[in-house]
Amino acid sequence: MDLTRVLAGPMCTMMLGDLGADVIKVERPGTGDETRGWGPPFSDTGESAYFLAINRNKLSLAADLASADGRELVLRLIADADVVVENFLPGTLDRLGLDAGELLAANPRLVWCTITGFGPESRRPGYDFVVQAESGWMSVTGEPGGDPMKSGIALADVIAGKDAAAAVLAALVGRASGAARRIAISLADSARAALVNVAQNALVSGVPSSRWGNAHANLVPYQLFRARDRHIVIAVGSDPQWVACAEALGLAALAADPDLRANAGRVRRRDEVAQAIAARVAVESSGELLARLERAGVPCGVVRPVHEALRDAAGASARTGMPPATGGEIRRNPPRLDEHGAAIRTRGWEAFRAP
Repeated sequence: MDLTRVLAGPMCTMMLGDLGADVIKVERPGTGDETRGWGPPFSDTGESAYFLAINRNKLSLAADLASADGRELVLRLIADADVVVENFLPGTLDRLGLDAGELLAANPRLVWCTITGFGPESRRPGYDFVVQAESGWMSVTGEPGGDPMKSGIALADVIAGKDAAAAVLAALVGRASGAARRIAISLADSARAALVNVAQNALVSGVPSSRWGNAHANLVPYQLFRARDRHIVIAVGSDPQWVACAEALGLAALAADPDLRANAGRVRRRDEVAQAIAARVAVESSGELLARLERAGVPCGVVRPVHEALRDAAGASARTGMPPATGGEIRRNPPRLDEHGAAIRTRGWEAFRAP
């Protein structure tokens, strides 16, 4: 049962649907998930790209949880469900007569996952932009000396949705042994956990983190450079890769400098190394540079616009979105609002097997 809207929750339930789950998405009558109106762009059938991106492999049921009929129908469906995923503000479902504790007690197979912005005790709405700001992400994103910058993708939502899917799967596996069936995921917790090495840098050093733009706090060279025709990235992750990089670029003096053989020395002389590479890269084409670097085993790539990157995404569809990254199968197009309402009201979960 998908009682979620916007991004993190629908991302979770779409992933579960991709992996084979039957998912009923409950939506507000008349308007549905608000992302149905988040456009343009809209498809040729009037559906927003945003909604289409995260709602395949689901049936849509319009039900008013504040009405007796709507509440009774949803409770009947929950009684036969394995999982409920919801992202209502704390206390809202209780007031509507859908108490998670009571429903878990009544259905010993049920796993209940609540997704919030800032934890189960907070009534703050969970908006990705706010979470990116407060989790520390924006403080380390952007050019040195410039304004803090958010990610171009709503990654706090996406990561929380993926965390929720992983937690649900773990609970399903563990429920036979008495593992907890009540899960709480928050965008803030997921975002803080995703700081990984940036958080560890701060914990170990005690020094506030900085913005490095398109460079790396711990590795040099590991950043963006402008070739003659377009931008490229060079990502040296080991000392042997550094020597190979310098030699491939014809920077023999840097390759031979013993102080630069170890990454710590290159970090100390970051500006010198970066400026030398930038000067060499600027006069050559990206194709020539990448060919030499790849032959030398140096991680590198060209900065592609989204439409160009999508050429490598086999199965990407204007109707069903990006192909599943975790495997699975696209079985159903994203639904129209209440598209399956009549079948669900008549047949319940058997609507998935209706001819």
